[in-house]
Order: sequence, then C-alpha cells, then structure tokens
Amino acid sequence: MSKRTLYSIIAILIVLGVYAYEYFLVKEEKTEIVLEGKETKSNTNEYFLPTSTTGQIVHHEGYSLSYSEAHEQAEWVAYELKKSHLSNANFKRPYFEIDKAVKTGAAHWRNYKNSGYDRGHLCPAGDRNYNQSAHDETFLTSNISPQEHEFNSGIWNTLEQKVRYWASKYDGVFVVTGGVLENGLETIGDEHVSVPNQFYKVLIDNNTGKTKMIAFLMPHENSKKPLYEFVVSVDSIEKLTGIDFFPELEDTIENKLEASSSYKDWSFK
Repeated sequence: MSKRTLYSIIAILIVLGVYAYEYFLVKEEKTEIVLEGKETKSNTNEYFLPTSTTGQIVHHEGYSLSYSEAHEQAEWVAYELKKSHLSNANFKRPYFEIDKAVKTGAAHWRNYKNSGYDRGHLCPAGDRNYNQSAHDETFLTSNISPQEHEFNSGIWNTLEQKVRYWASKYDGVFVVTGGVLENGLETIGDEHVSVPNQFYKVLIDNNTGKTKMIAFLMPHENSKKPLYEFVVSVDSIEKLTGIDFFPELEDTIENKLEASSSYKDWSFK
C-alpha cells in the first residue's frame, strides 16, 4: 500500500469520526432537552403548564410546547408574558428552522411553501422581543401552525395585541395558545401538517391579587366582530381539546374560573 493511499484512508477515517462524534453529540443533546421537557417549568411564576395529550413536552428559553406528531404542530404553546418582556426592539427576521428538540421530528417549513397558508406563530415573535435569542426561537417550526393570511394578520393579530395590552396593564399574564387539533382536518405538505378549523388562546392572571382567567375560541377566518364575542369558558376548550389547562391550581378556584365565560374583570378599552 502506497503512502498516498494510506494517508487517504486515514483522512477518510478522521472525517467519518468527526461526523459520528457530531451525530451522537447532537442526538444526546436532543435527548437531554426532551427529558428536561418532562419536568414542570420553573420560571412560570405561579402558573403551571397544561397537561399533554401527546406525552411530548419541550421547553425552550421563552416558551414551552406539547408537540403532536399526528398533526405535525404543537397542540399548545405556553409562556409567561411579563410587562418587562414588552419591547419595541426591531430584530432581523430569521429563517424558519426545524425544532431539533422534538424527538419525533418537527415538520419542515417547506410544507407551507405554496400552500396558501401563512406560517402562523403560536407564541408571537412580538411577545419575545426582550432579546435576540428568545425572538429567534419563535421561528422554530414547532411554534407555527397553518393560518389563512387574512386571519393571521387580522382578528388573530388583534387578539395578540390585546394580550400585550393586558400584560402591560396587569403586570404580566400567562398565555396558552394553539389550534384545535382533531381528526379529519385538511392537511398541507408532504408531512401532512393539519390545518385547524379553530384557534384558541387562554390567559390567566394572578398579579393583581385576584386570580382571573379568560379564554378565546376563534373560527379560522377573519372577522370584524369585537374580541369579547369570542370569549368562551376554559371548560369548553378543554372538552374540545382534551387538555387540562391549569391542573395545579387549587380545585375550588380552578373549577369556578374554568366554568365561567365572563370577561368583566378584563379591560377591552
């Protein structure tokens, strides 16, 4: 065997070794993230994460999610929006990236290409403007759902802005949001990403000394109706989704607040 051939074999072995090392390192890191995701998040004030119907909870810096492999998107995304999080920072919009922390494999952003639907954020980038990394991770594909453009930029955007208003007024709210995932939905892309017919947003606030909740359920279409017309009870969304939103609340408080569809404690001005 010539020296040139020997050196070539050694070079190939080194390259293969580097790739193998990086593969197992990434795989190990991915496993650690998923395992950590099984624990209740520690920095969510007094509010706790919803239950997962899929058994796959993942934590990121600025939000947590429960991923549904069957629908290739999160069944819920949950995060605390503090007054201090609100910022007018104008970070550069990054490319969408596949969420490597999803152990079953998050959907590729190409599923949305030429689908006619927006890549609709569940945790809005505008809610994570307090630093670049928190902003950028909202562009992971586990945090998006197919949304009609007029809905995404219309009534849904109006609700997102109202949530920021409440976060400022009440010095923080905890938000849980997602599409209603069920059998028989239209799908897009090679990975069959489900297109929800309805989207929900559930908020809880305890910073003003009195725990209060409000929940919204919106048909997946733009609307000129006022936001309060979309207010429903948390119980009704739990029945639709199978999710228990605030299982760690004291039962008496949870049962009372989740049964109510009143919005009198929330300012719509």
